[in-house]
Amino acid sequence: MIKKEVRIIAWDDCAFRFSQKRVLIIGAVFRGSSFMDGLLSTRIEKDGLDATERIADSILKSRHYDQLSVIMLGGITMAGFNLVDLKELNRITKLPVIAVQRKKPDMKRFRKTTKIFNDYKKRLAIVKKAGRIHTFTKNSKSIYYQRAGIDDKESKEILNITCVRSALPEPLRVAHLIASGLSGESRGGA
Repeated sequence: MIKKEVRIIAWDDCAFRFSQKRVLIIGAVFRGSSFMDGLLSTRIEKDGLDATERIADSILKSRHYDQLSVIMLGGITMAGFNLVDLKELNRITKLPVIAVQRKKPDMKRFRKTTKIFNDYKKRLAIVKKAGRIHTFTKNSKSIYYQRAGIDDKESKEILNITCVRSALPEPLRVAHLIASGLSGESRGGA
C-alpha cells in the first residue's frame, strides 16, 4: 500500500535554442499530488549523455533525498536527445524510477533517430534497457510509462494517486509548468 503523500521528485527540461550547449532541468519535490515541498535544478548537455548522472547527483545532494520514494521523468529523453538510463538512475539513487509519456513512442522512428549520433549503439542500449512500455488509464485517459526498481502494481498505484488534474501525474505537470515558465511562459496543456 503506497501512502497518499508519497514523496516524489519529478523532472522536466526547460525549452532551449538550437545553439544552446546546456539546458536547465527542473525537479519538483511533491507529497503525492497535493503539496510541493521543494525544487531542484541542474544543467545537462543538449543531446548529451549526462542526464542520468546529473539528476542522480542533484538528488543525492538534496536535503530531500532521505524522504524521497520515487523519481518521475517526462520520458527517457531530455534536452533534445539526452537519454536517461532508468536502471542506472535507480541503481545510483536506490529510488524507483517511472518515466511517463502522454503519447506512445514510435520506437521504430526513435531507433532511426538515434543513428544520427556517433555513439548510437550506446544510446540504443539505454533505450533497450528502459524496457517495456506500459499503459495506465484513468478516467478514460491513457498515458504510457516505463519503470525501473518498481513493479507494475506499485507503479499504477503511484500513478493513480498522482494523476488528479490531468492525464499527467501532478508532480510532473507542475515540473513541466515551472520549466515552461522559466523558458518564457507556460502554454497550458499540462
